[in-house]
Amino acid sequence: MNRATAKRLIERYFRQLTEGCGNSSCTNEFCASCSTCQPLGNNAAAAKALELFKVNAKLCDYYPAVESRPDEDSRLGREMSTEEFSDVHYLTEQTVCRILSVCEEEGNYSALVRVIGRIFSNADALMKSFRKEEPSAAAKTLNSLKSKDEEKQSDQKLSSSASSPDETPNGIPNSFEPLVDIDAVRRVYDKLLSIDQVESALVNALIYLTPNLELDLEYLDVYEANPDYLNIFIIVMENSNLHSPEYLEVALPLFCKAMSKLPLTALARLSKLWSTFGLPHVRRMMETFQQLITFTVVSNEYDAENLINDDETVVAATKCLRVVFYASILGGEVDVEHNEEDDEDAESDELTLHELLGEDRLYKKGPRVDPLEKELSVRPVDSIKPLIPFEDFVNESVNEVIEMDKDFTFFKVNAETKFSFQSCPFILSVITKSQGLYYDNRIRMYSERRLTALYSMVQGQQPNPYLKLKVRRDHIIDDALVRLEMISMENPSDLKKQLYVEFEGEQGVDEGGVSKEFFQLVLEEIFNLDIGMFTYDNDTKLFWFNSSSLENEAQYTLIGIVLGLAIYNNCILDVHFPMVVYRKLMGKKGTFLDLSDSHPVLYQSLKEVLEYSGSLEEDMMLTFQISHTDLFGNPVLYDLKEKGDQIPVTKENRQEFVHLYADYILNKSVESQFKAFKKGFLMVTNESPLKYLFRPEEVELLICGSRKLDFEALEKTTEYDGGYTKDSQIIKDFWETIHSFGEEQKRLFLQFTTGTDRAPVGGLGKLKMIIAKNGSDSDRLPTSHTCFNALLLPEYSSKDKLKERLLKAITYAKGFGML
Repeated sequence: MNRATAKRLIERYFRQLTEGCGNSSCTNEFCASCSTCQPLGNNAAAAKALELFKVNAKLCDYYPAVESRPDEDSRLGREMSTEEFSDVHYLTEQTVCRILSVCEEEGNYSALVRVIGRIFSNADALMKSFRKEEPSAAAKTLNSLKSKDEEKQSDQKLSSSASSPDETPNGIPNSFEPLVDIDAVRRVYDKLLSIDQVESALVNALIYLTPNLELDLEYLDVYEANPDYLNIFIIVMENSNLHSPEYLEVALPLFCKAMSKLPLTALARLSKLWSTFGLPHVRRMMETFQQLITFTVVSNEYDAENLINDDETVVAATKCLRVVFYASILGGEVDVEHNEEDDEDAESDELTLHELLGEDRLYKKGPRVDPLEKELSVRPVDSIKPLIPFEDFVNESVNEVIEMDKDFTFFKVNAETKFSFQSCPFILSVITKSQGLYYDNRIRMYSERRLTALYSMVQGQQPNPYLKLKVRRDHIIDDALVRLEMISMENPSDLKKQLYVEFEGEQGVDEGGVSKEFFQLVLEEIFNLDIGMFTYDNDTKLFWFNSSSLENEAQYTLIGIVLGLAIYNNCILDVHFPMVVYRKLMGKKGTFLDLSDSHPVLYQSLKEVLEYSGSLEEDMMLTFQISHTDLFGNPVLYDLKEKGDQIPVTKENRQEFVHLYADYILNKSVESQFKAFKKGFLMVTNESPLKYLFRPEEVELLICGSRKLDFEALEKTTEYDGGYTKDSQIIKDFWETIHSFGEEQKRLFLQFTTGTDRAPVGGLGKLKMIIAKNGSDSDRLPTSHTCFNALLLPEYSSKDKLKERLLKAITYAKGFGML
């Protein structure tokens, strides 16, 4: 037990000895409210409190004080009411209504305040409150006549019944649900929260109760002894006023700290139960925790010394928010099946050099798994449509103050002792998470560089700290493929080094710009329809794997490596894949719903089959044999089932037909191509926290950047050099010209200046562009250094000349040789 906890307990014993619990019928001899207790001075009480703490003596329940009124009749009525309800040891809806009725008749709510304060401040009393009704006497008699086996089954059914179904909305079993009558709790709160005095009693009771809950959970393992202890948290969270200022100051932070101490199995039960409550209730709980986090962050100041990771309230509320996050997933549309096979190699028993150097904690192999995710057997990638959009769980106030370098260290090294927000990635924006991924990638690069130097010293060879690719423009695929294939076979760890590209016969140091151009040229070549590796949909503007491609698997492995290297080296690629590709990379097979993005015409046709009300056999005459065209336009027949041409599609089997059709198109027909593609991707990213931190749509954003181009944001963040300022006339003309460009011209300008026509994660505002003066007025074209996002702009004499020269430069410029 830590010092703060011990101090809190001793203070409670001291107050009990000096002030009492407020119960006139108290029988605890160590409580001032007991008639047999001897009065003690402060010094004697302090000594006695220490003695009681050492022997873990009994602590009384809490009885909130009620303000007295001068009216004698009211006082007598209050005493009668208090006496009448002193035998209430737990609450039911009927009990609350009875007390409320008496109080309303008297015009005095003091009796209700006392009872509510007493029950809500006592864990045992609250745990027993609002239970579902016990079986009637007749039912008990009937049960006694049953056989032992039937009786056992009946008891099990009663013990597992709850305020919700036995399954979550998506069919995931809800094991051992609490016996709390949720509807009754909500009706009671509706009555109580309209009375100001009762609201105050609830706040005070929660402040008194929660430190005891925290102690019980942390040191006494009360939940393991009695799982009904979870009822307390279920009942408290039904209070719809928890987000109000009265609770935000003290009560809710204390409650979150106590709730965060619940064991994993309890948190999983809570998440499953909440998932059955429906959108309004789940959203209310999400907003309650979000409001506490935001309120705490804006009320404090954080810096490199005073980290948000050390704020107990924010940390506890984030852990509680994680329970709601998974409840939102469970309560929505979920696909826990249709998972891709894990192709990652089994871990070797041999010690790696990282382990020998004591860096094993920093470079743990295998993907991380959220313990709650594992307990619930559901992942964010399994979610088709959550109850609450994932974006609503991102807290901007946290993202603004978090020190990602420190948080990354906690995430990778001190996870057991320090909290990292990357352990709850749902609360972080893509921008913030990409910073964490950047640190991970860079540290791994430096580590590989250091290991290379160490090997070189031992073996007496020239060190090669980079992943060097020397390629010819005219043979870029062949050169890249041969080099990367050799590396992947001989020493795959070299792919973890920093990429360094050199074009044969060209001068230029790769500070990032040459790599960008290399990626661009490789993609142009590999996605060329004449090669036939991918097919292209003119409507969706997306590429898909060609199931009848003549290229070998090594080519697909190369494109997978290229995607992995782009993420690893922080480069944006002009890749146009449907979302199902990223879902498959993250471990999910393609399903019928994914066809809406990748094959919209086929999706619409299959949807009509599912919704058709007429006779499918007579009107459509479909069978379980399908056809598609190969690379040369020839029809290819495929049986979805054995002898599929003899099995007609009917209303009874159309669901199976659609499932098998989608599975063939998205999975089976391209299995070898995609497997090779994924293998290349994992060669670079298999030890990265990418899969743990990011959802498929976020991975697409990392690889492709944002399609939204906000040039207003770019203008605000652009810096100037060589004599230009934002007030220079040519700079004003330049931005007026850029803003007048169409979408295609803007993309050409971005390509010319930065090496890619996409915005980075976070938008163009995150792109640090420099415009530098490149001499006085002349006929020279503008030039650029794509490595530094720098535009070299002569000081043209007119706006028209500026526009003409700029358009010519961005339209016809290509290659590092332009510079």
